[in-house]
Amino acid sequence: MQISSEKHRRSRIAKMQAEVARVIDRHTQGMADCATPIPALTLFRREAPARPVVCMIEPSIVMVAQGAKRLLVGGEGYAYDAERFLTTSVDLPANSEVIEASTGKPCVGLGLRLDIRLLAELIAQDGDALSSPRSPRSPRTSVGVGSITEALLDPFVRLLALLDEPAAIAVLAPLIQREIHYRLLATDQAARLRQIVAVGSQNHRVARAIDWLKLHYAEPLRIDELAVRVQMSPSSLHHHFKQLTAMSPLQYQKWLRLNEARRLMLSDGTDAATAAFNVGYESPSQFSREYARFFGAPPRRDVEALRPSVGGLASRGAAAARRQHPTSTARAAGSRAT
Repeated sequence: MQISSEKHRRSRIAKMQAEVARVIDRHTQGMADCATPIPALTLFRREAPARPVVCMIEPSIVMVAQGAKRLLVGGEGYAYDAERFLTTSVDLPANSEVIEASTGKPCVGLGLRLDIRLLAELIAQDGDALSSPRSPRSPRTSVGVGSITEALLDPFVRLLALLDEPAAIAVLAPLIQREIHYRLLATDQAARLRQIVAVGSQNHRVARAIDWLKLHYAEPLRIDELAVRVQMSPSSLHHHFKQLTAMSPLQYQKWLRLNEARRLMLSDGTDAATAAFNVGYESPSQFSREYARFFGAPPRRDVEALRPSVGGLASRGAAAARRQHPTSTARAAGSRAT
């Protein structure tokens, strides 16, 4: 009896995923990444396996309806496909790779930026009902892979359907997104999100440190002052920051600086020396060395290699990201998380 019930559950999920894949396939023809009229929702399409590319992923849920991808963070790999979704709870530097895709059967999926304030509101409103016995008690990292459920997938099907009913988006999309956040808090990834939302927790303090760094990445970083700002000791901040992001605060700031410099050169045509100065570097030679170490090529060569494949997408993508989040600086094309 249980086996039969599980088969029916898998069959229903497979049908829903097929519908999601069909809708995304239709909206992403000829594109790799597709913004939508729903501000927090993006779609993606990959028609061949691809090596890891650097990216900055916001607090998000990422779902693959067809194919498979993997996110690499601090030496750990997180694979996700039609049965598993990816979730991140802080802005996270990472590498994203496509591990299963073809022209006939492309890897298609979506990313939905999470609203941390909405998660906090839902937990405060109905925390007991949202508790999940499958949730790990104290997740140490900000990224995890969860199991797709019908309850979580169903509102995504309805959200995607709104792309064909644009007049209804302003009214219905916020309601469906609220339901998605509610359903997500009932999955096996709930504890990870609760740790970020819980005021006073170490993860919440690290998230505050990240928010400060995103706004002040061009300024000199003094760990002692940042630790005081988020009410942690310097050693505790360093430990928990690295645990959550696989980087130290200084490495994280460097990542932000280099990715913003890359965006300036790629999207705005800024020369390397000016871009370096704008993001806080005093030495162009140090900037070039660190840039090559991060991206595998000196600034000019890297940008020249990216520009033909990026075209106008980089400028639009970066501008849209800055509107959606104050300093999602890695949003130039080629640096998308999804």
